[in-house]
Amino acid sequence: MTELASDAIVTVLVIFCRIGGCLMVVPGFATPRIPMQIRLFVAVAVTLALSPVLMPVVKSAGPDPSLAILLPLMVLETIVGLMIGLMARAFFAALQFFAMAIASFVGVGGMMGAPIDDVEPAAPLSVLITTTATVLVFLTDRHWELLAALLDSYSAIPVQGVGEMQGRLIPVVDALSRSFYLCLQIASPFLVYSLLVNLMFGIANRLVQQIPVYFVSMPFVIAGGLVLLFFTVTELLRIFMAGYASLLAGG
Repeated sequence: MTELASDAIVTVLVIFCRIGGCLMVVPGFATPRIPMQIRLFVAVAVTLALSPVLMPVVKSAGPDPSLAILLPLMVLETIVGLMIGLMARAFFAALQFFAMAIASFVGVGGMMGAPIDDVEPAAPLSVLITTTATVLVFLTDRHWELLAALLDSYSAIPVQGVGEMQGRLIPVVDALSRSFYLCLQIASPFLVYSLLVNLMFGIANRLVQQIPVYFVSMPFVIAGGLVLLFFTVTELLRIFMAGYASLLAGG
């Protein structure tokens, strides 16, 4: 009985390393607004919930309970979990980057406010977009799809079957490129708007040099950008959530 209990503890510990590594960086769970103890309890609860399904898979790999084998295995499993979480984090990092760009395009990028999902001050418009996307992850049950992706990861990257790290980093690079391309599409209406508006007021400034066109035009630029955001924000968030769901489903 003691040997069986020891094997079960080792197996659950190996499972916890991958799940804990993922939840350490994944959006929604890894936020400084959630205390570290709560995040640890969530990782332990998810591990215990998924252990009945994953224990036969992990036991088939036959992890050696000896310390010399167990410690490197725990490190590798944590790295795999971090890679899975970083692919999801890349989408939100790209969204945050382009949300700051959108705030600059509409003229409110210099107005820094209190962060919600980060530790550094950011433009209120950027905080609004990224926080809304994070809330939508839970409202649309994408966090359950993240757990399903963790379960599927044991088929794609089995325990003690990590192999070449270069090959395992390819999905992370693909996620980075897909996320920035998708978020560039999301920010493209505001990029076009900024180019057209600044070109128009730049020509007006050359024609009427006695008037400080920049200061006169700023309220109109901000108002036009907010109106554009009002009509496009629903579709932009829908496109982003569809891309995030595609990442979780396809890996």
